[in-house]
Amino acid sequence: MPVDNPNISSENAPALPVIRQLDDAAINRIAAGEVVERPASAVKELVENAIDAGSRRIEIAYADGGKTLIRITDDGCGITEEQLPLALSRHATSKIDGTDLLDIHTFGFRGEALPSLGAVGRLSITSRVGKTSAAQISVEGGAMSAVKPAALSGGTIVELRDLFYATPARLKFMRSDRAEAQAITDVVKRLAMAEPFVGFTLRDVTGGGEGRVTFRVEAENGDLFDALHGRLARILGKEFAENALKIDAEREGLRLIGYAALPTYSRGSSVAQYLFVNGRPVKDKLLVGALRGAYFDYLSRDRHPAAALFIDCDPHLVDVNVHPAKSEVRFRDPGLARGLIVSSLRHALAEAGHRASTTVANSTLDAFKPESLGALGATSSAPTGPARVYQMDRPSLGARTAAYQAQAPMPQEPGFADLTEAYSARVEPVETEVAQEVPAEGLPLGAARAQVHENYIVAQTETGMVIVDQHAAHERLVYEKLKSQMAENGVAAQALLIPEIVELSEGDCARIMTVAEELSKLGLTIEAFGGGAVAVRETPALLGEVNARAMVLDILDELDDAGESMLVQAKLEAILSRVACHGSIRSGRRMRGEEMNALLREMEATPHSGQCNHGRPTYVELKLADIERLFGRT
Repeated sequence: MPVDNPNISSENAPALPVIRQLDDAAINRIAAGEVVERPASAVKELVENAIDAGSRRIEIAYADGGKTLIRITDDGCGITEEQLPLALSRHATSKIDGTDLLDIHTFGFRGEALPSLGAVGRLSITSRVGKTSAAQISVEGGAMSAVKPAALSGGTIVELRDLFYATPARLKFMRSDRAEAQAITDVVKRLAMAEPFVGFTLRDVTGGGEGRVTFRVEAENGDLFDALHGRLARILGKEFAENALKIDAEREGLRLIGYAALPTYSRGSSVAQYLFVNGRPVKDKLLVGALRGAYFDYLSRDRHPAAALFIDCDPHLVDVNVHPAKSEVRFRDPGLARGLIVSSLRHALAEAGHRASTTVANSTLDAFKPESLGALGATSSAPTGPARVYQMDRPSLGARTAAYQAQAPMPQEPGFADLTEAYSARVEPVETEVAQEVPAEGLPLGAARAQVHENYIVAQTETGMVIVDQHAAHERLVYEKLKSQMAENGVAAQALLIPEIVELSEGDCARIMTVAEELSKLGLTIEAFGGGAVAVRETPALLGEVNARAMVLDILDELDDAGESMLVQAKLEAILSRVACHGSIRSGRRMRGEEMNALLREMEATPHSGQCNHGRPTYVELKLADIERLFGRT
């Protein structure tokens, strides 16, 4: 290269960078970029402050998706007039003294939220403590005003206007008002779940005035589980509360409480998964992976469980100061937290036995659409008006019994079983003496009464009827037996004649060797082979011929993504599922009454028999009241 090249001359050399001390306004705006991503982030910080102040009633008002106004009103302890300027100072907080950054019992502790909000918006705080006079302080773009008297009966009002007016570039990244309002609602709902004894009201005051209430929950009463169940019913809906299992477990200083829904009450995405650590809403990869692992064997990959789980522990066992928005945590023993979630949920699901979601019956009832009649009496697919409601007097028990006896066929007369074969249904005779020997409450799935289309068993229960998919039900029963046998006897492994060597990076090699013992229990034996290579010596015999290298790489991908790998277990259980499918009662097979009843009894005794291997229900239960409603008897 020529010496006289202008690109390397001393005149074109880059200037030496100069280190500068930023002013407080710039520091606060940078901090706001970390803490306050959008209006919902500001709502989160301010509502958490209100909760930390001991509030029992909190009202949140916003306008234009929180871009022009966010106002938080609470009845907490308040801030004294002398401490209002300090509250707006950076790293000033009443929640920790700085001696132990792990001993945190509140939502906030950094002292960054208020000064950061004041740096990018127009912030005012009005507060009153006890019987003292109320006071107000304001800050705009980092410029703080003097404290002045104000009128307030008690508590604190924090008002934030024109968010990001001091940093206009951030406004370009805001989403629509509707999207931002939805994000605010989601934040408030999560905090409301974490604090069932606090009342929350959310208002949209766009356009001025009182606005409209978009969300409201009153403070719950009773013990913790009653309050939590009531709050979840109001936020997640009555159906979730009806189909949720109570979770209460403790292990080595970690306690897990909450509610998890049945597998048949699953969702198409993970939107109904709510996780909390010491009352703090988090979106943590470890906890989400544990929840997925707990339902691994009961849901297909495109379905997601619904749950609200709360982990409580000593603050020294978890670090909440690892994320700017405190949405992620780090446990001292991650395996303990994951194991607690997986074992507790699986135990609860096993105790649920054959129970299936009530939404299955509701979907069945919705399928019975009332037909409308056209002008000439012909059936029309398009309804012309509301369905007609028939008002009938409900007959007495004696009247119903007499009617049923009158409708019953005489012994010498042919029954349904003797009718033409064109109808694919059979009726089993009711053995009165046998039925009386077994108490009705001891038969949750009732007694078999008929088989329809050689695939569906109709059973009568004490409170209604049950329709069972015989193939799906027996498939699950066989699958559970195969899993139990595999757990008792272990997974048979086939030794490779020539071990397959898989070249990996040293980091990947170390990562997969940390789970080598667990993989060996599933029939996959791997050993370190020097450098970054591993040797695959055995594979699960049940899988037949295996591409060992592809399997190892897939396991590594799962470890990177979720911190665990269920790949080998998933493949094994997929084989068991196919075996169970082929070894179960087939559709189209006629079953005798004793066979149908034996299937029902086995379902009652087998955990997880309420759903098939793909998460679909194995039976539908209709209550007598639901059936009577179909015929207008209500």
